Amino acid sequence: MRYPEYLNRRVIVRGRRLWLHYGVFWLGAVVTGLVAVMYARLIDFGFDTFVRVTKLCWWLPLMLTPAVSALSVWLTRRFFPGAEGSGIPQVIAMLHNRRDLGSSLLTVRILIGKIILSYLSILGGFTIGREGPTIHVGAALMFSLRRFYPLRLLRLSGGALERNLALAGAAAGLSAAFNAPLAGVVFAIEELMRTFEQRSSGVSITAIIFAGIVSLALQGNNTYFGTINLEGRFPHSLAMAVVLIGSATGIAGGTFCWFLLNTQRWMPARVVSWRQAHPVSFGAACGLLIAMVGVSAGGHTFGSGYAEARGMLEGQSQVGASYPLFKMASMICSYLPGAPGGLFAPSLAIGAGIGNALHLTFANIQLPMLVALGMVGYLAAVTQSPITAFVIVFEMINGHALVLSLMATALISGQVSKLFGPPLYEALAQKYSNT
Repeated sequence: MRYPEYLNRRVIVRGRRLWLHYGVFWLGAVVTGLVAVMYARLIDFGFDTFVRVTKLCWWLPLMLTPAVSALSVWLTRRFFPGAEGSGIPQVIAMLHNRRDLGSSLLTVRILIGKIILSYLSILGGFTIGREGPTIHVGAALMFSLRRFYPLRLLRLSGGALERNLALAGAAAGLSAAFNAPLAGVVFAIEELMRTFEQRSSGVSITAIIFAGIVSLALQGNNTYFGTINLEGRFPHSLAMAVVLIGSATGIAGGTFCWFLLNTQRWMPARVVSWRQAHPVSFGAACGLLIAMVGVSAGGHTFGSGYAEARGMLEGQSQVGASYPLFKMASMICSYLPGAPGGLFAPSLAIGAGIGNALHLTFANIQLPMLVALGMVGYLAAVTQSPITAFVIVFEMINGHALVLSLMATALISGQVSKLFGPPLYEALAQKYSNT
């Protein structure tokens, strides 16, 4: 073989290796970022439509929400099994299980169903977020790119390559959803894997960064909830507030997780049987409860709660002290039927409401400070991943002034939540691992 031909062949082989090692991950990250931004706009459009329609008459959610709930449950069970819930348990089950669960939990069909059904749910006023579904969508999208790899290479990796693709896609989805790349890295380490393979860390992190860059380019350099403005010196009672908010959010978040994981212990036996035998009608009943709570709360419990949380964070509170309880009840009813929807944004809104309610006790502390502490505390309690919760809230509010307070609140809340049960997402993932 002549030298130029040999050189050309080496270049082609080298280029192919680089493409398989880096290029596929980077391509998937860019596409994930694009999908995440478009999905966010779709969800925002859906909820804006719900708000406009329901302004026509106050009782309209009492008819619309149950109908949408029943339809979402029926479509999920009939055409998109595996797309239910936030999607994070499905990703965890795939990453932690040696069997090939990706072929049933991270498919293009589920990706499409997740987007359509979560849009339908938010169109009905469900108390759901888009961040968990974005993680599921990102993982499914990246997992589908395994088709670029030779079958021989996939077999030799023993499933590691598919898991690395799903991990990078899930973390990139969170990065793009919150416009917070660092949160995506920490989420991959703490929540999804609990361990981290050194060989794949660099490639996964670059994928997260690429998704973040796409989100940044399309949405601008804006923090999720804006920037909090804290003036003057911190009061001496801040330490007491950290302990109290950490404990309160830990109890509230732990109680919420207990309700989701122990439905057969607190639901009447007849309701449990009804839920199993007639899931569609059960979904309609949950939709009616969501509507009743929303109407009673002046519409503040509908949707993810982003507007309410941002309002409280900016010191323009429009909700009362009972808001966290109403929001939590609506969130439980939104999750029980099994329709797609996430927990991150509603959890942040509930935490913000707890911080807002405690402003009555700590009147000398600035409201945005208490709201931020409540947000990180409740999110840490629900996920039992305090570092992830801290980094997410820190990046979303540009909260440099509250670094130590946010971290301490998250750690306290996460420990208190453990008294009520295991981590929510890992416990829910067992359902998919055991099937």
